[in-house]
Amino acid sequence: MVQKVIEPRLNPSPMVVTLTAPNPPILNDPTLTSTWSHRAWVASGCTTVLISLAKAIAGAAESHTWLEPILAGLLGYILVDLASGFYHWRIDNYGSSSTPLFGTQIEAFQGHHKRPWRVTRIQFANILHVLARGVTLTVLPIDLACNDPTNHGFVAVCSGCIMFSLKFHAWAHTPKSQLPLPVVALQDAGLVVSGSKHAAHHLPPYDKNYCIVSGVWNEFLDKQRAFEALEKMLFFTLGVRPRSWSDHPSSSCMDQRDSDPLM
Repeated sequence: MVQKVIEPRLNPSPMVVTLTAPNPPILNDPTLTSTWSHRAWVASGCTTVLISLAKAIAGAAESHTWLEPILAGLLGYILVDLASGFYHWRIDNYGSSSTPLFGTQIEAFQGHHKRPWRVTRIQFANILHVLARGVTLTVLPIDLACNDPTNHGFVAVCSGCIMFSLKFHAWAHTPKSQLPLPVVALQDAGLVVSGSKHAAHHLPPYDKNYCIVSGVWNEFLDKQRAFEALEKMLFFTLGVRPRSWSDHPSSSCMDQRDSDPLM
């Protein structure tokens, strides 16, 4: 029997997302728990980011030049939110579970549209380990080869936001009453994406508010119809329809043709 599950609301928001699932959520689902491998990758990712941040601070203190590293960090913070929007749009709209390299992510993002509450139950290291691995492999060589504080200001902030972006996203799906006070303060200040900024993304056809770091770009991109313009360009040049044009955008990602011209 199909049961209606309301879990949890995107707060604060006037919009309520009601989900229908064939079974109630399983609390002891092993795919939600963290393994020691997950924890090791998150620890290594955090270490490389902290080394980069330490080099930025130490270099700025030694050279008495603080403005450039701070501005570089701010630039990294702004750009990573923009990048998260374009990446999210790409994963949401093109490809399938059989797409090389990205198939698992595509399938997971489509499943997230059906069961958005599930992301709040994934343990910390589990949700971060894939991005943490990428950050480790990218930032470690920079840590070893570079000592410029401006470069490290950009790298530390950008890579840190990338690694924690999925956790920011999970917090946007968590009721404020269940969040730590510092997280609520960050959301209220607009420094990380809040439920109110993310809520519109979970209304069919899931074609708005793609940015999931701070969400600062969402209003601008949606008003300019930036993603709509890209979708039309890809449709007229490659003949590929985005999933958001479908009557059932949250259906199985296998609904699209197996070959993905964008890969």
